[in-house]
Amino acid sequence: MRRFFRPPGQPTRLRPTPALRRPGLRRPGLRRLLLAVSLMLGGLVGLVGPCGLVGPAGPGGPLTLAGAAQAQEDQTPPDYAAWEKVARRAETALEERRASDSALEQLRRELAGWRDRFSRAQEVNAARIDTLKVQIAALGPPPEDGTSEPAELTSRRAELQAQLAEQEAPRRQAEEAFSRADGLISEIDKIIRARQTRALLQLKASPLNPALWPDAVSALGETLSSVTTETGTALQSDAQKKTLTENLPLTLVYLLLAFVLLLRGRLWMVALTMRVQRAGPAATAGLRGFAVSLGQVILPVIGIYALDEALYFTGLLGFRGQLIADALVPLVLAVTVARWLALRLLPRVRRKRGFLELPEAASLGMRRYAAGLGAVWGINRLLEQLSSFEGYAEDTVIVLQFPLVVLGGFLMFRIGRLLRQNATDDDAGSDWDFRSRSTDILGRALIAFGALGPLASAVGYHSLALATLFPSILSLGLLALIAILSGVARDLYAWLARADDEAARASLVPVLASAALVLASLPVFALIWGARTSDLTELWARFNAGIQIGGSRITPSGFLTFAIVFAAGYAVTRLVQSTLRNSVLPKTRIDPGGQTAIVSGLGYLGIFLAAIIAITAAGLDLSSLAIVAGALSVGIGFGLQNIVSNFVSGIILLIERPIAEGDWIEVGGFSGTVRDISVRSTRIETFDRSDVIIPNSDLISGTVTNYTRGKLIGRIKVPVGVAYGSDTRKVAEILREIAESHPMVMLNPAPAVHFMGFGADSLDFQIRAILRDVNFSLSVKTELNHLIAERFAREGIEIPFAQRDIWLRNPESLRAPPAPPAPGAQGPAAAEDAGDNGAGEKDQGETGAGDTGRGEKGQGEKGQGEKG
Repeated sequence: MRRFFRPPGQPTRLRPTPALRRPGLRRPGLRRLLLAVSLMLGGLVGLVGPCGLVGPAGPGGPLTLAGAAQAQEDQTPPDYAAWEKVARRAETALEERRASDSALEQLRRELAGWRDRFSRAQEVNAARIDTLKVQIAALGPPPEDGTSEPAELTSRRAELQAQLAEQEAPRRQAEEAFSRADGLISEIDKIIRARQTRALLQLKASPLNPALWPDAVSALGETLSSVTTETGTALQSDAQKKTLTENLPLTLVYLLLAFVLLLRGRLWMVALTMRVQRAGPAATAGLRGFAVSLGQVILPVIGIYALDEALYFTGLLGFRGQLIADALVPLVLAVTVARWLALRLLPRVRRKRGFLELPEAASLGMRRYAAGLGAVWGINRLLEQLSSFEGYAEDTVIVLQFPLVVLGGFLMFRIGRLLRQNATDDDAGSDWDFRSRSTDILGRALIAFGALGPLASAVGYHSLALATLFPSILSLGLLALIAILSGVARDLYAWLARADDEAARASLVPVLASAALVLASLPVFALIWGARTSDLTELWARFNAGIQIGGSRITPSGFLTFAIVFAAGYAVTRLVQSTLRNSVLPKTRIDPGGQTAIVSGLGYLGIFLAAIIAITAAGLDLSSLAIVAGALSVGIGFGLQNIVSNFVSGIILLIERPIAEGDWIEVGGFSGTVRDISVRSTRIETFDRSDVIIPNSDLISGTVTNYTRGKLIGRIKVPVGVAYGSDTRKVAEILREIAESHPMVMLNPAPAVHFMGFGADSLDFQIRAILRDVNFSLSVKTELNHLIAERFAREGIEIPFAQRDIWLRNPESLRAPPAPPAPGAQGPAAAEDAGDNGAGEKDQGETGAGDTGRGEKGQGEKGQGEKG
């Protein structure tokens, strides 16, 4: 991009000299690019070639020249004399407060450089200082009052402390200088921010004042007249005519290319994008459509560059004409990008749900409004360049920019209305609630800024209007770009994972990609809304410095080191666990429960060691946090005592192993098989296939019945009842034979049959047998009951069942009810009979089935019950 600036003292109407007109001298940016590429290639060749730029650095391996220079700079102590001069100059400028913003920014950059040096100087002699502290600690504490120690120890302690003081002196000096530089930088930032605030809220002339309009129109007309005069003068020059004739073929080529690309290039790419998006799967079509749609921006930009070159090669443009021609490039770029963003958010071909859902008429309006905002931004940039070149008065610039402010505010207001309409009409469900709320908030903000900008400018707060309107336009474009790139990330994930659009929307990876885009855009948003580059660098420096907790400083690099080392230790632990579980322990004689305990214990030990090694690698000193940790442990102990109790109980379970995975236990009324023992709880699978989570503390402090711990044998009890009058000896012998015949019943000890007593309805016996595997107790009981029923049937032994005899106190109540009266019968007798029958039906309906009734009549199991 070429820019022409009017030097101080020069007249405003200048013509470019022939030297400036020569194409060979007009491309310094290209020459710089070629020079940078050649230097880069030369540097790479020197690094890998025999030129000696890479050489041995002793036992540490190769060392580049840049690395050696950096290392030497880190070891070189700062020049405190030069720093004192810079610091005094900065303090003087801050006291006088007469330096300009650019001078303060330059001074701030210089102070920031010194501050970085002092930050590096604080790490000088760190290893030697640590060694001296360890040596002094090895001598033990100094003697207290009234005690003494050998003279050799006293002398050695004094010598080491003197060395420590000498080694710490540069660090203390660097810390003091660092604090001074940091304070000066903070003061400069406060001054610059205060000036920016005053300039933003400064009340200026109102553009609605008619007295300012003639000067503004006259200044703009003079500029346009100067452009015409420069072009006419160039046409009258023989040298310019000769240049025009020589460059005519190239000029025509550029003009033809420019007109084709500007008039038809974008339309061709729009048609090609629509054609691509209609074919193939939605994700693939989306990716191809995005790639092809970039041509909608590239071709018009190439066209406007070609037009700019064509105008240049004519040699007819002066300084002002060339300035306007150069400003057309960002203008066309802004309009093209704005239309591309709107068309990507509201495509004409919709195969899936997009970020915005508007009717076609509203979508067309949105595209036009977006293009209008791009044009407003580009024209305002052109106006700023013209006013800077021509030296327009401030009131003139305000009047000329006011129509742009009004138009931009109107377009933003209309876009905000459409966004709110989209948020109101969106009824896609809960998945779109966040997007709908965000769109509604954005629409409200655009409406507010669109109304605030013109009003503030009309009142006289023109700087405030510009500071709200044009950053809002850029922010809107950046938000649209983030939404488009998020959709591209979702399509890319769907293409790689071979998933549809709905599955990609429900996945976590596209959400993380969108979050990364938002985080990466935050510095851009900050720059758009007036943040200085120094503010961002200062924030980055603060972030890199970390936070101070006690005597330890936690930095991002330290945290990253901790995360990497801990992740590596965790991965190694899991690998060792997997090797033991699958390859080593199955070949030993350790029972499965013991194998599980070994693997789990090794996992906890590995994680603990990984955390300790990661903390050490990160350089964190936790000794200074002992007091803070002690204070926090009291509150944590009360709040997490149950969790800690369960954790300790889990460790005890793994060490003592009263239960193991696969055991059949009964605890707290639940019976089932142990499936998993974790550090906090134990999972039991009951016999109805439901999982019960038991806290480990209940297993340690409560009563637990383990049916299969260390062995599988167990005893069952089978109750049997026979009728009174049966031969008890014969019954006992039969039951013993049946028990001994079952293959799961152990013969040593032999099963026993006990005559338990005389029951209310039967003679009660009980079989007690030891099974080889108690897990089959229910099936063994079932088989024994079948065998007992079959054998008793063959032997004629009766199995009794409960019987009840019922005595009736009033059998006369069983008489049949009287016959109903004839239809139409009247008289007292008929009425009396009807009343009796009704009462009888009611009493019988109120009584229930049972041995006794609660009315005049009750119905029993086999007849009438007792009277209530």
